[in-house]
Amino acid sequence: MSETVDFIVVGGGSAGCAVAGRLSEDPAVSVCVLEAGGGGDGAMVRMPVGALAMLPTKLGNWGFKTIPQAGLGGRRGYQPRGRMLGGSSGINAMIYIRGHRRDYDRWAALGNPGWSFADVLPYFKRSERNERWGGDLHGREGPLWVSDLRTDNEFHARYLQAAQSAGLPLNDDFNGIEQEGLGVYQVTQRLGERWSAARAYILPHLDQRPNLLVKTSVQATKILFQGRRAVGVEFIQDGVTRQMIARGEVILAAGAFQTPQLLMLSGIGDGVELGKAAVPVLHHLRGVGKNLQDHPDFILGYKIRGLGSAGISALGTLKLVRDFYHYRTKRRGMLTSNFAECGGFLKTRPDLDLPDIQLHFVLGLVDDHARKLHLGHGVSCHVCVLRPRSRGSVALAGPDPLAAPLIDPGFFDDPQDLEDLAAGFKIARRLMAQPSLADWITEDVFTAEVSRDDDIRAVLRRRSDTVYHPVGTCRMGSDEDAVVDAQLRVHGIEGLRVVDASIMPTLIGGNTNAPCMMIGEKAADLIRGRSLPPDPGAATFSVSGESLRVKPLDLSSAMTTS
Repeated sequence: MSETVDFIVVGGGSAGCAVAGRLSEDPAVSVCVLEAGGGGDGAMVRMPVGALAMLPTKLGNWGFKTIPQAGLGGRRGYQPRGRMLGGSSGINAMIYIRGHRRDYDRWAALGNPGWSFADVLPYFKRSERNERWGGDLHGREGPLWVSDLRTDNEFHARYLQAAQSAGLPLNDDFNGIEQEGLGVYQVTQRLGERWSAARAYILPHLDQRPNLLVKTSVQATKILFQGRRAVGVEFIQDGVTRQMIARGEVILAAGAFQTPQLLMLSGIGDGVELGKAAVPVLHHLRGVGKNLQDHPDFILGYKIRGLGSAGISALGTLKLVRDFYHYRTKRRGMLTSNFAECGGFLKTRPDLDLPDIQLHFVLGLVDDHARKLHLGHGVSCHVCVLRPRSRGSVALAGPDPLAAPLIDPGFFDDPQDLEDLAAGFKIARRLMAQPSLADWITEDVFTAEVSRDDDIRAVLRRRSDTVYHPVGTCRMGSDEDAVVDAQLRVHGIEGLRVVDASIMPTLIGGNTNAPCMMIGEKAADLIRGRSLPPDPGAATFSVSGESLRVKPLDLSSAMTTS
């Protein structure tokens, strides 16, 4: 009941697809991907709005919950994670963001050589196929399509006009010279279709590379060892326990929750905690599952007049039929929407060196992760803290490998996170109060009575949750609490690496999908014993005071009505 390959990749998410796709470019190397979900293709994945059907359910979604959060008034948070080939890139908002260059320079400064912005930029560029931007900061030939939105929505112009009216900077390229500013996001799409990590790195090669094996609907349960060397993975397929043996390495890419879970189930973690979970200790490594970081997020929600956003109404249903025809014939319109179409990065104080909050302007009224629906049409404005000080953890619920892990983000454990989010709340509300947006708003659904600072803090605790960016639970570093080294090798174990968001020492200032693919790209070179040369100009791209590249603002469409 076993097979043998050179490399086993556990988890077919963004990083797992990238590392498996790159390793399998060598026909002399055999690679097997073990993915718990389905094949990551089909209309519900390719059509961007199809992800809505997955978010409230466990169709393509693990649908985890946190333990009760003291900082959220005892509520349990919701943690959707992609369960398919492509992972969360199959259900996410497709926003292409790398994070701030200083995030990566900080990783290097924390004792991780080879992870500065100059070091990782070549991997971002190698991954990217940007339909508009090129030059020193963007790739044009990679497997990951990055495109402008094709929704043709008039709210883009209204949003930009509101930013100008509020005195906030504009930015046309959040991955360019400067991150600060508001604008319209680029997305991982091609011609209006979702371009997941699976479509970028795996699906085009399944029939072309006999050395690439993908097993879906299989659940990894344990890493197999000979002494201190990882030699394979045990998994369940169709109710039968099987084994995959690795001649080379086992690569864990199951994400910030399930990678530490699998390590702990296999006896690698804090010895005391493993004992409490009735798991025999193979290797005491106390940092496993610690250092969980996530962006705490609050949503301002509004009902609007007209049909310019997603919603539930008789006229909206009729419009949906027209939108579907428009999508089928031209791959444009509302069905290409990632919903979080606009947004950006701002400073809550002018003395800050870099943005500390991010906005996502959503063309729909989002309540409880879209699990609660409202009649009519609306818009929302997310605001999240980019570099929270709070730290959480992932732990075992027990020895059962099929049980969900215990997830504790520790939201607002550090009170400064609440104060930072409150400052961001005020900026977001000021933006939404500008005439180009306010003229369309008919009701403030969640915060109409919120005015005093204490009221703001109270509603933040009552309604905040994740914006889906958990990282850090197998932290990269050289100290005694680190889990992997700068080569992503698990400390004290041979033949075992971690390649996903869990290796991030600190949370980057932005969405985490593109950085995960960068990690997979870089990991493939680390495994092959080579690396791309650092970009010699990377240090010069941060130009203080230089004007941002801003798309000319066309307000003509903003003056129309539905």
